[in-house]
Amino acid sequence: MQYAQFVSIGRETIQSIMIIIGPALIAALVIGVLIGIFQAATSINEATLTFVPKLIIVVLVLALSAPFMISNISSFFRSVLTEIAKVNR
Repeated sequence: MQYAQFVSIGRETIQSIMIIIGPALIAALVIGVLIGIFQAATSINEATLTFVPKLIIVVLVLALSAPFMISNISSFFRSVLTEIAKVNR
């Protein structure tokens, strides 16, 4: 494999990871900020108050975006395996 192919696969890997995990990270960030604002306004400093809602929201987002994630992962692996198959030629 050429150096450019390694760079291309690495770039595609990072892009796929960001696209796949992005919705869950954004949901956790938004709920974390909202709960942080709520805690600052009410002076409630309870650790489980941030953990439980984040867990519920992230699991819900992962469940809803599972078909998208699976199709993205499968297309990524298909392209990587295609590139690997080209090496022997």
